[in-house]
Amino acid sequence: MARTIAVANQKGGVGKTTTTINLSAALAEQGKKVLLVDLDPQGNATSGVGVDKRDLENTVYELFVGRTTLDECLLETDFLNLSVLPANINLSGAEIDLIDMENREYHLKDILQQIKDDYDFILIDCPPSLNMLTVNAMTAADTVLVPIQCEYYALEGLSQLIHTINLVKKRLNPQLQLEGVVFTMYDARTKLSMQVVENVKQTLKENIYNTIIPRSIKLAEAPSYGMPITAYAPTSPGADAYRLLAMEVIDHKV
Repeated sequence: MARTIAVANQKGGVGKTTTTINLSAALAEQGKKVLLVDLDPQGNATSGVGVDKRDLENTVYELFVGRTTLDECLLETDFLNLSVLPANINLSGAEIDLIDMENREYHLKDILQQIKDDYDFILIDCPPSLNMLTVNAMTAADTVLVPIQCEYYALEGLSQLIHTINLVKKRLNPQLQLEGVVFTMYDARTKLSMQVVENVKQTLKENIYNTIIPRSIKLAEAPSYGMPITAYAPTSPGADAYRLLAMEVIDHKV
């Protein structure tokens, strides 16, 4: 049965989608069967694995409102062992549609329950906000992985995110755990990046992954080519970092 990981941080621009795409690809490269679930209306995780989000008839949104089936929505990517449940701007309407739905917090969980046995890992790219879509992701997940950018306000909002995780655990998903924190956009040339890492390590009592994702032009370029970093620049420091992170995730027992 798949280990389901929600990748979440309500603060935008922290490398959340980059991490979801590239960790998914790195896990797939290790021979793991991986499903990437795009739960962000921006659809960047969808386009980041080579799927044209503009031409999609069936997305997570249509699944949520019962207009399509899982088989019709599920797409194989061009990358071995990696599938995607895609999203586009249509998903922005899901918040309103979910208001009147019974058991609205469990919608994604019910969908994924049908295919959990088909994968080793399911990674969910959450929207950059603590809304009903994020709650759905956390209710469906076993763990939450939190990317944190190496910048001055790194800890801002993290306590609110952990509070949300604890609320979901208390009321909706008793098994939910914090997978851990991964540092992104690390610049070894600046003292600030090093200070942020030390500050967070001292402040957080949670699991912090040893792998630190560097700031990288190749990582920034890869999504515009619809490729994860392991395919776009397989020998780059960014690709190496996500491979190391994948091994840590595989070995991590929550």
